[in-house]
Amino acid sequence: MPLNVPNVLTWARIIMIPLFVGILYFPESWMSPFARNVTATALFVVAALTDWLDGYLARTLNQMSAFGAFLDPVADKLMVAAALVVLVDLDRTQAVYAFIIIGREITISALREWMAKIGRSRSVAVSFLGKVKTVSQMVAIPMLLYEHSIGPLDMIFIGNMLMMIASVLTVVSMMYYLKLALPHLRE
Repeated sequence: MPLNVPNVLTWARIIMIPLFVGILYFPESWMSPFARNVTATALFVVAALTDWLDGYLARTLNQMSAFGAFLDPVADKLMVAAALVVLVDLDRTQAVYAFIIIGREITISALREWMAKIGRSRSVAVSFLGKVKTVSQMVAIPMLLYEHSIGPLDMIFIGNMLMMIASVLTVVSMMYYLKLALPHLRE
């Protein structure tokens, strides 16, 4: 494992997962609900930004590595899955959204691994639709973690509308990837 800035940022993102999850369960004697939500949201947003930053730095500093290419998407999936499980537990979003998104991530990860084994990994490269799905869920999750309204904007309502959109895009993008892999299933 090369120790470089992009990989350190990815490890930092993984370390932030139990922090933002744990903060949401602090007792009120430690932190008010508002302070918990703001802190957890800020940690999630910082973690999400390190996802962009580690990729940018890896390309800019020419520090791309096979280990980094493996660890980065794992960190992303762990972060999103942890947030979704907590949001369902706190009754801020629907379990069906979490099931669809987490199920798709597991399915597509397995598909990519299988396609790589048969030498067809480029057949299931990340699509624009997958990126739009990721953006919608990465905007929705902080809204749902924050929970409180901002003026007339109800973060739970807006966040859940975005989760619904992300869930639809999740299914569509999964079908797209499966369609790309279908010709290779006969090999």
